[in-house]
Amino acid sequence: MSFLEIKNLHVEVEDKKILKGLTLTVEKGQVAAIMGPNGSGKSTLAYVLAGKPGYQITEGDILLNGESILEMAPDERAAKGVFLAFQYPVEVPGVATMTFLRTSLNAQRKTRGEGEVSTPEFMKLVRETSAHLGISADMLKRGVNVGFSGGEKKRQEILQMAVLQPRLAVLDETDSGLDIDALKVVADGVNRLRSPERSMIVITHYQRLLNYIVPDVVHVMAKGKVVRTGGKELALELEAKGYAEYVGEAA
Repeated sequence: MSFLEIKNLHVEVEDKKILKGLTLTVEKGQVAAIMGPNGSGKSTLAYVLAGKPGYQITEGDILLNGESILEMAPDERAAKGVFLAFQYPVEVPGVATMTFLRTSLNAQRKTRGEGEVSTPEFMKLVRETSAHLGISADMLKRGVNVGFSGGEKKRQEILQMAVLQPRLAVLDETDSGLDIDALKVVADGVNRLRSPERSMIVITHYQRLLNYIVPDVVHVMAKGKVVRTGGKELALELEAKGYAEYVGEAA
């Protein structure tokens, strides 16, 4: 049994069909890259996995460790270990980053029937991880993502991921808007979190991210479904040839 199984998934947004029979499996511990042209449904897949409202699933199922998550609220999915790093992280004024991290972690632990994390344990985890990501103590005191650059926001999301330790991490175009130095820092943070117990879906339009986060498998999406699957070399082929042939095939 695969850790994540997406079966014949059909999704509509405001009566427009976006995903049209998407079938995909991700094994435990696997890093799966999803590439494809704009409008192929990559971000829709990310949002549906996380349980974002407004997406109507008309057919199919999503199984996490053999259990359907379709009826679960976003917080229930998070407690099961689903994490989404947004393409455009939102600002949360008035909520300090440290408060946000600790509240999120303890809410998940409570849902799982676990005790709250101790202050020394929490502080040690955040200090160690933020140092690797180049996140200063001042940034941790500020409101979540308030006044941060694009690169700083992405590093904050990887910090959240490190604190929450998800079983399925979905990275939606994490490379969007990053210069090469920021990209390397973010990719290094992701690579530190690779684990036999953690699966990752890395959604990207460009191959360059996959130079730093090397995937185990690459899936090509076009017009709402997976049209080809291959090894990491497939990303290089896409970079060279583009997506034209897949857009034609999926029609």
